[in-house]
Amino acid sequence: MSRLENNFASQPANTMDDRGQNYEEEHVHSVYEDIAPHFSSTRYKPWPLIERFLAELSPGSIGLDIGCGNGKYLAVNKNVFIVASDRSTNLVQIASNHKSHGAVVADILHLPHQNDAFDFAISIAVIHHLSTPVRRMEAVATILEVLKPPKKDDKAGGKALLYVWALEQSGSRRGWDVGHEQDVMVPWVLKQKGRQEQTFQRYYHLYKKGELEEDVVKAGGVVLESGYEKDNWWCIAGRKSSSNRG
Repeated sequence: MSRLENNFASQPANTMDDRGQNYEEEHVHSVYEDIAPHFSSTRYKPWPLIERFLAELSPGSIGLDIGCGNGKYLAVNKNVFIVASDRSTNLVQIASNHKSHGAVVADILHLPHQNDAFDFAISIAVIHHLSTPVRRMEAVATILEVLKPPKKDDKAGGKALLYVWALEQSGSRRGWDVGHEQDVMVPWVLKQKGRQEQTFQRYYHLYKKGELEEDVVKAGGVVLESGYEKDNWWCIAGRKSSSNRG
């Protein structure tokens, strides 16, 4: 257990949740509000695995991009419709430039969408910003709830692609690996013409091998596929069929 999680674990559940929210407000949400234009300028190329997931969706599919950032995935497949959301108002304004799709401000733990309604969802590099194990698991559960449940004659149901930073990054410039601290602060250097550089610290929970799949199972879902790609763990998850629910 990390130092951050140790501090939270000694508190009552409601206090832990409040502290988690406050911590994320300071070390995640407010940071992305401040760096949104600069952050967006560095996020323009879709990652291959996510691009492939979207490209393989059936025409007419309706889904969600939860934590959409600047909306770079909204135009990948013109044959599907995506409702995008992000906690950052400034990033949602940028994402709204993708006119054929909707973009709203929303918290991943309190999505403003109908449950059991969507063919797919993606949540890319978002869940690792939640600061406690319970909040990360609840985020996965919230995503699963909006997916269409499997039917008896159609076992597929909706599916979600989840993507998080990995602890195992020994080959990257960051050099994190097994045995290192999983809860870390990652600097973002804001560069603006004519202004002095500013450094912001963003909170990340680095997922170790198997941890994302464990969160899916704890959240009541099933793992359809999972793997590792370029310093990230990913998982395609679905909901349990009624016959598999305990």
